[in-house]
Order: sequence, then C-alpha cells, then structure tokens
Amino acid sequence: MARDLSFSKARRLTRAAEFERVREEGRKVRGSLISLGVLSGDAGEEIRAGFITSRKVGGAVARNRVRRRLREMVRHHQHEMVDGTWLVIVASPRAGRANYHELEGEWLRLAKRASILAA
Repeated sequence: MARDLSFSKARRLTRAAEFERVREEGRKVRGSLISLGVLSGDAGEEIRAGFITSRKVGGAVARNRVRRRLREMVRHHQHEMVDGTWLVIVASPRAGRANYHELEGEWLRLAKRASILAA
C-alpha cells in the first residue's frame, strides 16, 4: 500500500499560541543551521510542524526557499516520525546559504538526538 506523502496546511502549526506552547512546554535541540522545538503529544494524533525563518536568513526569496526545503524534509520523513509530535523548526542565518542536502543532514541528526524518529 502506498503511503500518503502529502503535507497539507492543516498539518502545520500556524497560530502564535501553538508556537508558544511548543516553546514553553517542549524541549529544544540546537544545531548550526536549524533548531528544533519538540513537544510530544498523544500517540493517536498526527504530527504537526511549524517553520520560522527570520529576516536574518536573507531576503524574501531566500526565506521562502529555506521554508520550502524545511517543509519538504518534514513531508519526506513524516512517516518515520513519532505520532503526535509537534515540531517547530527555526532556521539560523546560515541556513540561507546551505543547500538542501546540508539542511536535511542537519535535520536528521537533530531529529535523532530529539528522539522523534520512530524508524
């Protein structure tokens, strides 16, 4: 059976209160390109992810490119993640100069350290 690889807007954290909840109740794992805020939830729930790219990352084109890359990484690895996880990914200024493979390598390393990958 084929797995659904879509990552709809309903699966994203969009409200300020959701980001704040992850910041206050979750734990943080920092890397050189990105930081992860992780909040574990109920096993039956879907994963949800939010993305933060400040102006320090670069102009609008660079920020949107980084956001698209981060969203694609989460979409690609969503079936390996622990159910019910809320995830906030914050891009550092260096993320704007990194390519997709560097970002993905950093994301996988931090996700393993945060114990959010089930597989």
